[in-house]
Amino acid sequence: MNQHDTPLYSALEMFYRSKPLSLHVPGHKNGLLMKNHNFFREILHIDATELTGLDDLHAPEGVIKDAEWLLADAYQAIKSFFLVNGTTVGNLAMMLATLEEGETVFIQRNCHKSILNGLELTKAKPVLLGPEYEKEWKVAGAVTLETIEEAYERYPECRAIILTYPNYYGMTYDLKAIIEFAHRHDILVLVDEAHGAHFIGGEGFPPSAVELGADVVVQSAHKTLPAMTMGSFLHINSHDVSIKKVVHYLGMLQSSSPSYPIMASLDLARKYIGTYTNEDEIYFKKAVEHFKKEVETLEFLKVLDYPNQEGDPLKLTIQSRCGYTGYELQQFFEEKGIYSEMADPNNVLFVLPLLKKGDKFPFEDIIAKLKELTIRKKESRADAHYFKKERISTLYRVQSQKEELVSIQDSVGFICAETIIPYPPGIPLLLRGEKITKQDVDGLLYLLESGARFQGGETLTEETMKVFHKLEDNDD
Repeated sequence: MNQHDTPLYSALEMFYRSKPLSLHVPGHKNGLLMKNHNFFREILHIDATELTGLDDLHAPEGVIKDAEWLLADAYQAIKSFFLVNGTTVGNLAMMLATLEEGETVFIQRNCHKSILNGLELTKAKPVLLGPEYEKEWKVAGAVTLETIEEAYERYPECRAIILTYPNYYGMTYDLKAIIEFAHRHDILVLVDEAHGAHFIGGEGFPPSAVELGADVVVQSAHKTLPAMTMGSFLHINSHDVSIKKVVHYLGMLQSSSPSYPIMASLDLARKYIGTYTNEDEIYFKKAVEHFKKEVETLEFLKVLDYPNQEGDPLKLTIQSRCGYTGYELQQFFEEKGIYSEMADPNNVLFVLPLLKKGDKFPFEDIIAKLKELTIRKKESRADAHYFKKERISTLYRVQSQKEELVSIQDSVGFICAETIIPYPPGIPLLLRGEKITKQDVDGLLYLLESGARFQGGETLTEETMKVFHKLEDNDD
């Protein structure tokens, strides 16, 4: 197949050039009713609907079908799908298509909240796998094979393992060994590879979960490829997964009026990575290495290296050498017009551009602005962990219990009644049904003091939280 082809985008471009007269939805009528908003109007020219020649995402027979086959060819998958509701909808469909109520599933504890929503929908029984702690980065890393082996000894009825690869900071791990172990025991491996859609770009990137043999892989094309926000891919990579079920749940969960601009951007993003050459990779690597070296010359910043050099070169994580939190660093950068992907109490994360040969990006302007900063040293705060240390844990059943409000300080020993998620990165600190430990409380207070934003935990700013009854020593 020719990865330079763009069936859907080309069809939309041809449709626009034919000067169509709209007596159909959407109501902006090819942008005509937005004539006073030129900045927005331009994109509306391809904001179409399921017209003749433009195909139907939920029953593709033409250009969308062709575009999805090109996607599967690029990633060497059995079947691939465009997603217009983000990786979230892919994760939900992936879980609903492979898990039944009551089945045991292993879940990497530092997963995205969409995986937890999938648990609620499937009513599967989760076994939470704690990640390793990366001391220098002060973040949760990967789940080890040893942890998975131990969990399997305790729960041999496991149906599937759901993993995050890479993590938000670009860290990878020996996913191949985990997949081989799982498949020896007839366990499906489902991977949220939101930040790894570009991994097929060359040997300088970590191997993709698809390449390594995961059964289902979901990717956010909009995170690292030039696709519009909410544009993602889902790949089926195993005959043990029902394509029919995946199609069924995607049809149920995705909008019945899918965005053609998003789908067109997915077609173009697939072409972008499908035609990525060795020369492109060399050019990208040289530009990124030069930028990284320039950042390292700034005395107030520390550039982190991946443990064992295993990670994504598209991500750059930095820390302050002057005692500032990641949030404070982020604020300094924004005052200079530099907007990072995210900050946590210790780090700031940059997502770099996946350049092709000849592409220009204002790296030099960024360095010049960073050099304008005057950052004075201040006293560092004591370090605190804000993730759970248990290697293997489960959730308590809380359906019929009543909630109460207690102070955060007094919540140790209670069962959490709400899922509390620092956002970004969207990885829950506490899950509904988890026992609250002193470490959780210390971490939560540390995040609040640092200036973190949360999803869930409506009363955290009042230093209270919702809980169920306090556990006694003999409680199960």
